[in-house]
Amino acid sequence: MMNFTKSELEDACALVYRHMDPTPQYSWPLLNARTGTPTWVKHENHGPTGAFKMRGAITFMDWLTRTHPDVPGICTATKGNHGQGQARMATAAGLSARIYVPHGNSVEKNAAMKAFGAELIEHGTDFDEARAEAVRVAERDGLFIVPPFHKELVRGVATYAFELLSAQPDLDTIYVPIGCGSGICGTILARNALGSKTKVVGVVSDRAQTAKLSVEAGRMIETEAPDTFADGMAVRVPVQEAYDIYAKGAERIITVSDDEVAEAIRTYYHCTHNLAEGAGAAPLAGLLQEKDKMAGKACAVILCGGNIDTAWFLQVMAGQTPQLRPDTL
Repeated sequence: MMNFTKSELEDACALVYRHMDPTPQYSWPLLNARTGTPTWVKHENHGPTGAFKMRGAITFMDWLTRTHPDVPGICTATKGNHGQGQARMATAAGLSARIYVPHGNSVEKNAAMKAFGAELIEHGTDFDEARAEAVRVAERDGLFIVPPFHKELVRGVATYAFELLSAQPDLDTIYVPIGCGSGICGTILARNALGSKTKVVGVVSDRAQTAKLSVEAGRMIETEAPDTFADGMAVRVPVQEAYDIYAKGAERIITVSDDEVAEAIRTYYHCTHNLAEGAGAAPLAGLLQEKDKMAGKACAVILCGGNIDTAWFLQVMAGQTPQLRPDTL
């Protein structure tokens, strides 16, 4: 199973900081009042692409250009944040970046990926169908396929938890969303490298429960197409390498509804004036769901991204919960 030493994560931090600054962790008084407990927010929404995936793109592209110097470009699938980071770093390295997204993907994430240099292609009805096509095309055209989970991606992503736990070593629990798993696995591995006793709670959408169901069954469980506006968690096929880590390293995995996610987005804005996308708000939704259990315990929530489409944000702030269009399912 994948592991990192403290030295390996310190080296990853040094590499990441060549391209971006560390992100802050703040404890907001109004948010503390809402959660009922001391709560630290790790602001990955403050990074150069507005999401934590940038960190993994930095370490992965450094590894790729050193180990495969003749590769002409990359190919990958995404719902948006992974693709922004990969496009930004591939373009900076002089490589092409072909990015596959499902039909009906976030309009503004698509625009951002193009702005960072991606050739954007829509395929399939969900992330996993787009991923299968990306793998096929990469093999056909001689491009390097960037998977959703890879040791170098995780090593980069782990730097946010390394920062958080170094700054706040006495946290009782960290809430982390789960999509393909790089975020929760990076958090678990950073905790282990630091010898911390902090517990890690995974949060999934109740409409995309593949990680939770897999852990409960003790084997990989594929689910139906996810129907959630929290697109960073909209995964139906689990990743074995990630499962091997979070099945052992997570304290528990809980589900949150789209209504709870929408309320958490409103809470972030009212209490901190920060934007959170669906997956970015899910950890706070999880903590609010468990506020009685966590009363008096120092907690942290990972605001992993703030890239929510304007139309969805306006719906949320009007007290609504966005619904996916039928043609995206």
